[in-house]
Amino acid sequence: MLVTVIGLGLIGGSLALELKKRLGYTVQGIDANSVNAQKALELGIVESVVSLEDITTSDVVVLAVPVNYLPSLTLQVLDLIKKDAVVFDMGSTKEKLCKTVENHEKRSNFVAVHPIAGTEYSGPEAAIYNLFDGKVNIICDKELSSSAAVTKVLEVFETLNMRTTFMNSIAHDKHIAYVSHLSHISSFMLGKTVLEKEKNEKNIFDMAGSGFESTVRLAKSSPNMWSPIFIENKENILDSLNEYIDNLITFKNLIIEENSEGLQKTMKETNHIKEVLNGIQK
Repeated sequence: MLVTVIGLGLIGGSLALELKKRLGYTVQGIDANSVNAQKALELGIVESVVSLEDITTSDVVVLAVPVNYLPSLTLQVLDLIKKDAVVFDMGSTKEKLCKTVENHEKRSNFVAVHPIAGTEYSGPEAAIYNLFDGKVNIICDKELSSSAAVTKVLEVFETLNMRTTFMNSIAHDKHIAYVSHLSHISSFMLGKTVLEKEKNEKNIFDMAGSGFESTVRLAKSSPNMWSPIFIENKENILDSLNEYIDNLITFKNLIIEENSEGLQKTMKETNHIKEVLNGIQK
């Protein structure tokens, strides 16, 4: 089985490692950054580095590039692949991508995939084994993909020990804005706020505990990856961000009013998130 992974950073690189180890696939790579491509080769993430024109013999093509490049790249790849090849992406936004490719003659070869996994690190050096184990994978607009293509994708992600769920691309982008994209914005802005304060109070980081560290961890994520995501999913992110800001203002007013009962009630209600997350993890 010959697989081409396009985009050799954290996600693409980690998948390439697993495809070789767990499924015994031959994996070749493509990356627009020649330094990253060479590094991936040196690290043994891929067995060779090729160009886009070399994907014509690939059985599977994986697209792991920033989401703003996915629509045009997917069209290019679908134009080049052999008739029974399977193409899937790894992006965290889906509506625009699926709309772009919906009328392509090889649309059924394509599966819109979002494995919800990652770290705050980026680049080929960030690629690791076991990144996907125990995580959730989402396949969007399943009915537009051939059964053979979906079966192949399920085989890959079941081997990676992921649990797959299905939804349409519009619902995906709406929900992911709340559970992923908003948390990254929150982390970035918390980090920004503290960095601005640190200019005047050098000891602030000496006082920072594990709570701060875990909350701001996502602020170490790649701007090159996340800026396009925020723009691609703009409408849904703005909706979630407006609700978040409203909640912050309400909480701020409770503090201003010294409303201890209101503060405790709000936090107690929010404690329910523990049961929700425990249920998901089960």
